[in-house]
Amino acid sequence: MAIYIIRGERVTAHAVSPAKAPKGSLMIRSADEIGSSHLTTSRLVSLWNALPGVTPITKFRDRKTAARRLWAGFQQISPSSAKKSARPEKVRAATKQGQVIAMLRRLHGATIEDIVGATRWQRHTVRGMIAGALKKKLGLRVVSEKADRGRVYRISDSAAKRAA
Repeated sequence: MAIYIIRGERVTAHAVSPAKAPKGSLMIRSADEIGSSHLTTSRLVSLWNALPGVTPITKFRDRKTAARRLWAGFQQISPSSAKKSARPEKVRAATKQGQVIAMLRRLHGATIEDIVGATRWQRHTVRGMIAGALKKKLGLRVVSEKADRGRVYRISDSAAKRAA
């Protein structure tokens, strides 16, 4: 029986229970555990919408229905694909994250100031998004180079091909 670990919007399947659950994660073994978990209904909806091949929804009828449907969706994730995220790989272009990715895919990349101007984020938010969301969560290879206009960030070609 597979064990499913929920961490953020990511659901991974494991054939055996890990010795230690990752910090901030929730281990699920049944639909009842989903129903009795501390997850809010909006979080259950976002987990459902992050599963591959499902029709996005805005809400569940009730918590019991949510638990039953999520459990069925989790079982479609095979333990052999435990390294893959349940999050869709395509980033919506209409989001600020999508705008940043498009800027970083340009031939000459983008500076922190370019991204701040486009998103109206603070500099530390941009750096955190590059390190956390792009590098760690999406697995993109963001490279940094010094140029005459300052430090320039861009997504390397090999990483861009994998994410597309």
